[in-house]
Amino acid sequence: MDQQDAWEGFFSSHYSASRAARRIWHNAGVERRHAVVDPRSQDLSRASTALRMSRFVDEALPLGKGAVSACLADAGLSPADVDLFAVASCTGYATPGLDMLLARDLGMPSSVERLHVGHMGCYAALPGLTAVADAAAARQKVGVLLCVELPSLHLQPPTDELDQVVAHALFSDGAAAVAVRPEGAGLEVLEIGASTDMATAGDMAWQITDLGFRMTLSPRVPAVLAEHVLDTTTQLLARHGLAVQDVDHWAIHPGGPRIVGTVAERLGLSDRDVAPSRRVLREHGNCSSATVLVVLDELLRQRSPSQGEHIVAMAFGPGLTLYMALLRVGAGWVRQEGP
Repeated sequence: MDQQDAWEGFFSSHYSASRAARRIWHNAGVERRHAVVDPRSQDLSRASTALRMSRFVDEALPLGKGAVSACLADAGLSPADVDLFAVASCTGYATPGLDMLLARDLGMPSSVERLHVGHMGCYAALPGLTAVADAAAARQKVGVLLCVELPSLHLQPPTDELDQVVAHALFSDGAAAVAVRPEGAGLEVLEIGASTDMATAGDMAWQITDLGFRMTLSPRVPAVLAEHVLDTTTQLLARHGLAVQDVDHWAIHPGGPRIVGTVAERLGLSDRDVAPSRRVLREHGNCSSATVLVVLDELLRQRSPSQGEHIVAMAFGPGLTLYMALLRVGAGWVRQEGP
């Protein structure tokens, strides 16, 4: 869905041609996005939460199945090889959940361990990665993590609250999956780091209402992030004898243009360092938990990193919480050709 077409075809009238809303929409850094529900043809802003949850299962199952199938094929694995299947999402609920339904539909063994990482928001991929990586290291398990998010299901009624405009201008639907094995070619997960500013819990929230899930997004978020990102990053790297300048590649969750700019400024990163993040925001929007995996995929395709190089992936969400993963290109890595 083209961002400009979405504005002209629905959101301009939805926000009564507000100049402030128009400015936010066109400064979001998004040119294209994906949506299982196009508001130009189906307006869900008055739909019940029950209806939205039913649509979540209907739409998330084929998206999740496609993402996991592609992930397994790329890793040279089959569903029968999966020991632990983790699913992260903050945009829908069902019981049995996507973890069970997809394990069944994909043909994973009945003994597969399952984990649902729910309602953690945009950083959920990295706690999910922690779980599957720890299982691989400690118990020699093959794990798959799927992140599937459908924010388009949570279109809210018209309002003059600008944080709602920001949310609808940025967020997009998406699914991404990653496989983790005890050994073999690929990226090594060296460590996960986290930091949460408990005093700012109200600055970013995702509330269940009778009309779907409603986001609270304070304009103070970039400033809070600026207070913590340098210390959290340097502490994580120092535990491995590294400094910011030793990191070869960065996969930064593009929560919005100001988020990417804040991280770049605080860490002294170049435009090239954050180019994959900006491109994903431009081409896909903010897909919540799936986004950092999409950025990582974009980086690997465009940069073809060499064995031994270090990558830092980071994402941010409610709390305000910052999560990051220190990765290293392992032995046997096959350089990928970019498009």
